[in-house]
Amino acid sequence: MKILSKSVIICAFFAVFLSAYAQAQTKEKVILDTDMVEIFDDGIAMMMLQNAPNIELLGVTTVIGNSWVAEGTAWALRQLEAINATHIPVAMGVTRLLHHHRYETMPLERQLYGINTDSWAGSFGYPEPESWQSVYKKEYGFEPKVSPIEQHAVDFLIEQIKKYPGEVTIAAIGTCTNLALAIRKAPEIVPLVKRIVYMGGSFFRQGNVTPTAEFNWWADPEAAKITVRSPFKEQIVVGLDVTRKVTFKKPEYEKVRSLVTNPIITDMLNRNVLVKLYNDNEDYTHYIWDVIVAAILIDPSLITEEVTMPIDVCTDYGHAYGQSMAYDKQAPIGAQKARIIRTVDKDRLWELIYDYCANF
Repeated sequence: MKILSKSVIICAFFAVFLSAYAQAQTKEKVILDTDMVEIFDDGIAMMMLQNAPNIELLGVTTVIGNSWVAEGTAWALRQLEAINATHIPVAMGVTRLLHHHRYETMPLERQLYGINTDSWAGSFGYPEPESWQSVYKKEYGFEPKVSPIEQHAVDFLIEQIKKYPGEVTIAAIGTCTNLALAIRKAPEIVPLVKRIVYMGGSFFRQGNVTPTAEFNWWADPEAAKITVRSPFKEQIVVGLDVTRKVTFKKPEYEKVRSLVTNPIITDMLNRNVLVKLYNDNEDYTHYIWDVIVAAILIDPSLITEEVTMPIDVCTDYGHAYGQSMAYDKQAPIGAQKARIIRTVDKDRLWELIYDYCANF
């Protein structure tokens, strides 16, 4: 038997150490800013980012949108518990839009300017819960064992961006309200952000809540406008232009259910509203939105078609309120360029999702 010298062993140890160190250094630092729901769509996106070997999830910030902040916080905490990731901080964010009472006029607004294919009104369609604790206990039947951090989401965003200048990617998959207020409070963070990746907007097809607008940016157009007009180093938009190309039907849902072995996640999948929708209508078509953001952060090669154009958001109250716009020639003063994702490799995308679901 050949006996290795002490120097060889030491060199090998340092080689392994340096390799691990280098890998840690190259991880993409991500903050997920989300109107969290259980499982599909935000929940799966969060758990994929947390489990990705090339991603360091710095934290989760909850914002109003598809869910109330209290709900999103409870769901985020429980799903992080399920995958043994309670070390990830969850910070509660903005509970009102920039126009605080706009949600009261949303039904009339949609009657005046049109409702498109999606009648969903998000959290604006039902009362706000008393607290995140009450949501947690109602949903899961016991008291929570973990809590969100005391720091507000806006302050958490500012703190982390300043702590890691030039390194933090913001995955903004809800309304842009947290981000807009962070920019207002500390505009010096804008050049320090590595990139923003949005789920929002619809540039080359009709909207899903009104004929002109996509939900996330329609819910708070003023916040979206502040954010997309900020001169970040890079802005990437995953809008309806790409999400409507990735259908989510019963066979995909059933495959996910068959792959997941985590009992907590399985329970969430079994009681999800999609189960009834798919059972009632075999041809029912759903979509994945936020998961695409997580997937392209994990594997950017999934992107197969994109365009780079100056973009803007309409905040003029009328039929185009909340519309996202892209300009191939002259753009309004202040509009910033963004990468608009148009197509992803659907087959590889689903394989990535299946791989992660099998390891939750």
